[in-house]
Amino acid sequence: MSLTPSAQMRELICAAAEGKQLKKAVFSKSTDPAVVRAVATLRHVGKSDCLQIECFCTDNKAKHENIPLEEIAASSRIADLIAAFEQINLITTAGDAELRTSKKGKVTLIGGDRLEKALGSTALTVEIDGNNRKKQYILDGSEEFLRYLGVSDKNGRIYDKKQSKFRQINRFLEEIRDVREFLPKDEIVVADLCCGKSYLTFAAYYYLSAILGLRVTMFGADLKADVIAYCEETARALHFDGLSFLCTDITVYEPPKAPNLVISLHACDTATDIVLDSAVRWNADVILSTPCCHHELNRTLACPQLSFISAHSMLRQKFCDAATDALRLKKLDAEGYRTEALELVDPEETPKNILLRAVRRKGFDKSSTEARELMEEYEEARAFLLKGRILLGKRS
Repeated sequence: MSLTPSAQMRELICAAAEGKQLKKAVFSKSTDPAVVRAVATLRHVGKSDCLQIECFCTDNKAKHENIPLEEIAASSRIADLIAAFEQINLITTAGDAELRTSKKGKVTLIGGDRLEKALGSTALTVEIDGNNRKKQYILDGSEEFLRYLGVSDKNGRIYDKKQSKFRQINRFLEEIRDVREFLPKDEIVVADLCCGKSYLTFAAYYYLSAILGLRVTMFGADLKADVIAYCEETARALHFDGLSFLCTDITVYEPPKAPNLVISLHACDTATDIVLDSAVRWNADVILSTPCCHHELNRTLACPQLSFISAHSMLRQKFCDAATDALRLKKLDAEGYRTEALELVDPEETPKNILLRAVRRKGFDKSSTEARELMEEYEEARAFLLKGRILLGKRS
């Protein structure tokens, strides 16, 4: 009796894991609204080689489970995972396979037979790391654009004063990698708003085009004409043909083609709100924004019930930072996005460490009862903080 596509995928995952040929298995499009995705990789835990399953939830928590390789064939956990997700991508040293479930419930396995033969014929295995492994970055410092931007020297060594920036950029790229499934597969339009010196702009373009092999049209936008001129000159010197820079007011700018991905690193104070507002106006599929310098609410907070916090300047600022970002996410919820607040890098490196992530919900009706209720919740929270005063200007 021939196996079903789901059963065949289970066999492939088990075989790749047991043969130590598994790079990773990514489970996405969860049927459980409390779960975002899961990733299975090989790890050395204690004295055993295990299949480690990391499950990411909508409450920003991650759950880990380790299955010793000698027990994986008898375990039902892989079958349970496959049943709980509509897309599974298996990546091995012998090739890849993908399991898809259509809207009508049809399950299709792509590349399964080819991978099954390859797993049985190749001896190439992966190096299994322990849980305390050295951090592996997407960029290694040898990239030409990093030398142009003064991040690394001609030998690919990261300058001491740029180590923090290098880690920050790599972490942001990891976030882009994590939302890849929500973006177009072959061709993508990206906007980096309030891009400044554009470390992230160049890194994101390089990652998407050179590493992932996508056709990328990307622009960086900022109001500083001299900085934009330098960035445009650098892009041409690097032959980054799909990357351009604009000196423009993004509140009125309309790109020729709406971006699928909008990113922003440390747009100051209300500039972050302008970034989010523009991304929503363009119906971006994904928004990744790291706010900076939350001053507006600190200046306008007028809630007597919170005086026990606001009476202390340091606590007032910390509260305003958190409340401002929470309100931003609440507004994005009402605009039809699934939102999260994430930690970008180690808090010891920078206090500007919160990443706002928003993924557009397909088919969300902004005129629906749900949308209206979400907007009312946002307005109520804003009114509580400001007693009816408008938060963050007209673009809140």
